[in-house]
Amino acid sequence: MKKLVLTLLLPVLLAGCATTKSPTGRSQVLLFDKTQMTEMGGQSFAAMKKEQKVSTDKQKIAYVSCIANRITAELPDQSLQWEVVVFDSEQVNAFALPGGHIGVYTGLLTVASDEDQLATVIGHEVAHVLARHGNEQVSRAQMTNTGMQLADVALGAGGVSNKDMYMAGLGLGAQVGILLPFGRDQESEADELGLELMAKAGFNPAKSVILWQNMAKAGGEQGPELFSTHPSHSSRISDLQALQTKVTPLYQAAKKQSPTQCKKG
Repeated sequence: MKKLVLTLLLPVLLAGCATTKSPTGRSQVLLFDKTQMTEMGGQSFAAMKKEQKVSTDKQKIAYVSCIANRITAELPDQSLQWEVVVFDSEQVNAFALPGGHIGVYTGLLTVASDEDQLATVIGHEVAHVLARHGNEQVSRAQMTNTGMQLADVALGAGGVSNKDMYMAGLGLGAQVGILLPFGRDQESEADELGLELMAKAGFNPAKSVILWQNMAKAGGEQGPELFSTHPSHSSRISDLQALQTKVTPLYQAAKKQSPTQCKKG
Protein backbone atom coordinates (compact mmCIF):
# COMPACT_ATOMS: atom_id res chain seq x y z
CA MET A 1 0.00 0.00 0.00
CA LYS A 2 2.94 2.34 0.60
CA LYS A 3 4.00 1.79 -2.97
CA LEU A 4 0.48 2.57 -4.13
CA VAL A 5 0.32 5.79 -2.12
CA LEU A 6 3.66 6.94 -3.51
CA THR A 7 2.51 6.07 -7.00
CA LEU A 8 -0.67 8.12 -6.70
CA LEU A 9 1.26 11.04 -5.23
CA LEU A 10 3.75 11.13 -8.10
CA PRO A 11 1.47 13.08 -10.52
CA VAL A 12 0.83 15.63 -7.77
CA LEU A 13 4.57 16.06 -7.18
CA LEU A 14 5.11 16.50 -10.90
CA ALA A 15 2.31 19.04 -11.03
CA GLY A 16 3.96 21.15 -8.36
CA CYS A 17 6.88 21.79 -10.69
CA ALA A 18 4.65 23.40 -13.33
CA THR A 19 2.07 25.34 -11.34
CA THR A 20 1.09 28.80 -12.55
CA LYS A 21 -1.91 31.13 -12.33
CA SER A 22 -4.78 31.64 -14.74
CA PRO A 23 -5.94 35.17 -15.72
CA THR A 24 -8.44 35.05 -12.84
CA GLY A 25 -5.84 33.86 -10.32
CA ARG A 26 -6.78 30.17 -10.29
CA SER A 27 -3.91 27.69 -9.92
CA GLN A 28 -3.06 25.78 -13.10
CA VAL A 29 -0.81 22.88 -14.00
CA LEU A 30 0.80 23.39 -17.42
CA LEU A 31 3.26 20.80 -18.68
CA PHE A 32 3.50 21.99 -22.30
CA ASP A 33 5.04 25.16 -23.70
CA LYS A 34 3.41 27.64 -26.08
CA THR A 35 5.13 26.19 -29.15
CA GLN A 36 3.87 22.69 -28.40
CA MET A 37 0.31 23.90 -27.86
CA THR A 38 0.42 25.95 -31.06
CA GLU A 39 1.50 22.86 -32.99
CA MET A 40 -1.25 20.74 -31.42
CA GLY A 41 -3.87 23.37 -32.20
CA GLY A 42 -2.72 23.76 -35.80
CA GLN A 43 -2.65 20.02 -36.44
CA SER A 44 -6.10 19.51 -34.92
CA PHE A 45 -7.62 22.35 -36.91
CA ALA A 46 -6.09 21.14 -40.17
CA ALA A 47 -7.52 17.68 -39.56
CA MET A 48 -10.98 19.09 -38.81
CA LYS A 49 -11.00 21.09 -42.05
CA LYS A 50 -10.27 17.89 -43.96
CA GLU A 51 -12.80 15.74 -42.13
CA GLN A 52 -15.72 18.18 -41.91
CA LYS A 53 -17.58 20.19 -44.51
CA VAL A 54 -16.46 23.81 -44.65
CA SER A 55 -19.14 26.36 -45.52
CA THR A 56 -18.77 28.45 -48.67
CA ASP A 57 -21.60 30.84 -47.76
CA LYS A 58 -19.91 34.23 -48.09
CA GLN A 59 -22.48 36.08 -45.99
CA LYS A 60 -22.19 33.66 -43.07
CA ILE A 61 -18.40 33.66 -43.27
CA ALA A 62 -18.27 37.47 -43.29
CA TYR A 63 -20.73 37.69 -40.39
CA VAL A 64 -18.88 35.20 -38.18
CA SER A 65 -15.47 36.65 -39.09
CA CYS A 66 -16.62 40.17 -38.26
CA ILE A 67 -17.63 39.13 -34.75
CA ALA A 68 -14.56 36.97 -34.18
CA ASN A 69 -12.19 39.68 -35.39
CA ARG A 70 -13.68 42.28 -33.07
CA ILE A 71 -13.28 39.92 -30.12
CA THR A 72 -9.71 38.83 -30.89
CA ALA A 73 -8.77 42.50 -31.31
CA GLU A 74 -9.31 42.83 -27.55
CA LEU A 75 -6.80 40.12 -26.62
CA PRO A 76 -3.59 41.27 -24.87
CA ASP A 77 -1.45 39.36 -27.39
CA GLN A 78 -1.92 40.80 -30.89
CA SER A 79 0.87 38.80 -32.51
CA LEU A 80 -1.51 36.07 -33.75
CA GLN A 81 -3.37 36.17 -37.03
CA TRP A 82 -6.57 34.32 -36.13
CA GLU A 83 -8.06 31.92 -38.66
CA VAL A 84 -11.87 31.74 -38.68
CA VAL A 85 -13.69 28.86 -40.36
CA VAL A 86 -17.44 28.23 -40.59
CA PHE A 87 -18.35 24.55 -40.72
CA ASP A 88 -21.51 23.55 -42.55
CA SER A 89 -23.18 21.42 -39.89
CA GLU A 90 -26.36 21.37 -37.80
CA GLN A 91 -24.26 21.14 -34.64
CA VAL A 92 -24.97 23.95 -32.19
CA ASN A 93 -21.35 24.51 -31.30
CA ALA A 94 -18.15 26.51 -31.73
CA PHE A 95 -14.56 26.17 -30.56
CA ALA A 96 -11.18 27.89 -30.49
CA LEU A 97 -7.77 26.24 -30.48
CA PRO A 98 -4.29 27.34 -29.40
CA GLY A 99 -2.34 28.98 -32.20
CA GLY A 100 -5.22 31.20 -33.33
CA HIS A 101 -8.00 29.03 -34.76
CA ILE A 102 -11.77 29.54 -34.44
CA GLY A 103 -14.44 27.20 -35.73
CA VAL A 104 -18.17 27.96 -35.77
CA TYR A 105 -20.87 25.52 -36.87
CA THR A 106 -23.78 26.89 -38.89
CA GLY A 107 -26.22 25.22 -36.50
CA LEU A 108 -25.17 27.70 -33.83
CA LEU A 109 -26.43 30.59 -35.96
CA THR A 110 -30.01 29.38 -35.51
CA VAL A 111 -29.75 29.51 -31.71
CA ALA A 112 -27.51 32.58 -31.37
CA SER A 113 -29.99 34.82 -33.15
CA ASP A 114 -28.00 38.07 -33.23
CA GLU A 115 -24.42 39.33 -33.15
CA ASP A 116 -24.38 39.81 -29.38
CA GLN A 117 -25.47 36.23 -28.71
CA LEU A 118 -22.95 34.80 -31.17
CA ALA A 119 -20.27 37.02 -29.62
CA THR A 120 -21.09 35.39 -26.27
CA VAL A 121 -20.14 31.97 -27.62
CA ILE A 122 -17.09 33.09 -29.59
CA GLY A 123 -15.86 35.17 -26.65
CA HIS A 124 -16.26 32.16 -24.39
CA GLU A 125 -14.30 29.88 -26.74
CA VAL A 126 -11.51 32.41 -27.28
CA ALA A 127 -11.32 32.82 -23.50
CA HIS A 128 -10.52 29.11 -23.22
CA VAL A 129 -7.40 29.78 -25.32
CA LEU A 130 -6.57 32.97 -23.43
CA ALA A 131 -6.70 31.09 -20.12
CA ARG A 132 -4.65 28.15 -21.51
CA HIS A 133 -7.36 25.64 -20.72
CA GLY A 134 -6.25 23.35 -23.55
CA ASN A 135 -2.82 23.10 -21.94
CA GLU A 136 -4.48 22.27 -18.64
CA GLN A 137 -6.56 19.51 -20.21
CA VAL A 138 -3.70 17.75 -21.96
CA SER A 139 -1.48 18.21 -18.90
CA ARG A 140 -4.05 16.59 -16.61
CA ALA A 141 -4.62 13.81 -19.09
CA GLN A 142 -0.86 13.17 -19.19
CA MET A 143 -0.58 13.08 -15.39
CA THR A 144 -3.68 10.95 -14.96
CA ASN A 145 -2.47 8.40 -17.51
CA THR A 146 0.94 8.29 -15.86
CA GLY A 147 -0.61 7.78 -12.43
CA MET A 148 -2.92 5.03 -13.67
CA GLN A 149 -0.07 3.16 -15.39
CA LEU A 150 2.13 3.32 -12.29
CA ALA A 151 -0.75 2.27 -10.03
CA ASP A 152 -1.33 -0.74 -12.26
CA VAL A 153 2.33 -1.74 -11.88
CA ALA A 154 2.28 -1.21 -8.10
CA LEU A 155 -0.87 -3.28 -7.61
CA GLY A 156 0.53 -6.10 -9.73
CA ALA A 157 3.88 -6.12 -7.94
CA GLY A 158 2.16 -6.16 -4.55
CA GLY A 159 0.07 -9.19 -5.43
CA VAL A 160 -3.20 -7.32 -4.83
CA SER A 161 -6.23 -9.45 -5.65
CA ASN A 162 -9.12 -8.02 -7.71
CA LYS A 163 -6.70 -5.60 -9.39
CA ASP A 164 -9.21 -4.77 -12.12
CA MET A 165 -11.74 -3.65 -9.52
CA TYR A 166 -9.18 -1.37 -7.86
CA MET A 167 -8.16 0.11 -11.22
CA ALA A 168 -11.80 0.78 -12.11
CA GLY A 169 -12.23 2.57 -8.81
CA LEU A 170 -9.11 4.64 -9.35
CA GLY A 171 -10.31 5.55 -12.83
CA LEU A 172 -13.67 6.78 -11.55
CA GLY A 173 -11.93 8.73 -8.80
CA ALA A 174 -9.64 10.45 -11.28
CA GLN A 175 -12.53 11.27 -13.60
CA VAL A 176 -14.86 12.72 -10.97
CA GLY A 177 -12.24 14.04 -8.57
CA ILE A 178 -9.77 15.63 -10.99
CA LEU A 179 -10.94 16.03 -14.57
CA LEU A 180 -14.60 16.97 -14.20
CA PRO A 181 -14.41 19.56 -11.38
CA PHE A 182 -11.59 21.36 -13.15
CA GLY A 183 -13.64 21.21 -16.35
CA ARG A 184 -16.44 23.08 -14.63
CA ASP A 185 -13.96 25.61 -13.25
CA GLN A 186 -12.63 26.17 -16.75
CA GLU A 187 -16.10 26.67 -18.16
CA SER A 188 -17.00 29.23 -15.48
CA GLU A 189 -13.69 31.02 -15.98
CA ALA A 190 -14.24 31.14 -19.75
CA ASP A 191 -17.71 32.58 -19.17
CA GLU A 192 -16.24 35.40 -17.08
CA LEU A 193 -13.31 36.18 -19.38
CA GLY A 194 -15.45 35.79 -22.49
CA LEU A 195 -18.00 38.24 -21.12
CA GLU A 196 -15.23 40.80 -20.59
CA LEU A 197 -13.90 40.28 -24.11
CA MET A 198 -17.29 40.70 -25.78
CA ALA A 199 -18.09 43.78 -23.69
CA LYS A 200 -14.76 45.42 -24.59
CA ALA A 201 -15.48 44.63 -28.26
CA GLY A 202 -18.80 46.51 -28.05
CA PHE A 203 -21.18 43.55 -27.82
CA ASN A 204 -23.99 43.70 -25.29
CA PRO A 205 -23.10 41.32 -22.41
CA ALA A 206 -26.73 41.27 -21.24
CA LYS A 207 -27.53 39.22 -24.35
CA SER A 208 -25.42 36.39 -22.90
CA VAL A 209 -28.29 35.54 -20.59
CA ILE A 210 -30.71 35.33 -23.51
CA LEU A 211 -28.23 33.15 -25.42
CA TRP A 212 -28.03 30.58 -22.65
CA GLN A 213 -31.79 30.65 -22.20
CA ASN A 214 -32.00 29.77 -25.90
CA MET A 215 -29.37 27.07 -25.38
CA ALA A 216 -31.43 25.58 -22.57
CA LYS A 217 -34.47 25.38 -24.84
CA ALA A 218 -32.44 23.83 -27.64
CA GLY A 219 -30.55 21.39 -25.44
CA GLY A 220 -33.45 19.85 -23.58
CA GLU A 221 -32.97 18.12 -20.24
CA GLN A 222 -29.48 17.85 -18.80
CA GLY A 223 -27.94 15.23 -16.57
CA PRO A 224 -26.79 16.01 -13.00
CA GLU A 225 -24.37 18.93 -12.91
CA LEU A 226 -21.99 16.91 -10.71
CA PHE A 227 -21.17 14.62 -13.65
CA SER A 228 -20.87 17.28 -16.31
CA THR A 229 -17.91 19.39 -17.35
CA HIS A 230 -20.32 22.25 -18.06
CA PRO A 231 -22.27 24.11 -15.39
CA SER A 232 -26.01 23.57 -15.60
CA HIS A 233 -27.90 26.15 -17.65
CA SER A 234 -29.48 27.62 -14.52
CA SER A 235 -26.11 27.96 -12.76
CA ARG A 236 -24.51 29.50 -15.83
CA ILE A 237 -27.32 32.01 -16.31
CA SER A 238 -27.21 32.97 -12.63
CA ASP A 239 -23.44 33.53 -12.80
CA LEU A 240 -23.74 35.61 -15.99
CA GLN A 241 -26.39 37.78 -14.40
CA ALA A 242 -24.13 38.36 -11.40
CA LEU A 243 -21.29 39.48 -13.70
CA GLN A 244 -23.33 42.15 -15.49
CA THR A 245 -22.43 44.88 -13.00
CA LYS A 246 -18.73 44.26 -13.69
CA VAL A 247 -18.87 44.14 -17.49
CA THR A 248 -21.59 46.70 -18.32
CA PRO A 249 -19.21 49.70 -17.89
CA LEU A 250 -16.81 48.03 -20.34
CA TYR A 251 -19.63 47.71 -22.88
CA GLN A 252 -20.77 51.29 -22.40
CA ALA A 253 -17.22 52.58 -22.92
CA ALA A 254 -16.83 50.50 -26.08
CA LYS A 255 -20.17 51.68 -27.51
CA LYS A 256 -18.97 55.28 -27.39
CA GLN A 257 -16.38 54.35 -30.01
CA SER A 258 -19.13 53.18 -32.42
CA PRO A 259 -17.80 49.67 -33.24
CA THR A 260 -18.53 48.16 -36.64
CA GLN A 261 -21.87 46.38 -36.86
CA CYS A 262 -21.72 42.74 -37.98
CA LYS A 263 -24.65 42.09 -40.32
CA LYS A 264 -26.05 38.58 -40.38
CA GLY A 265 -27.38 38.96 -43.92
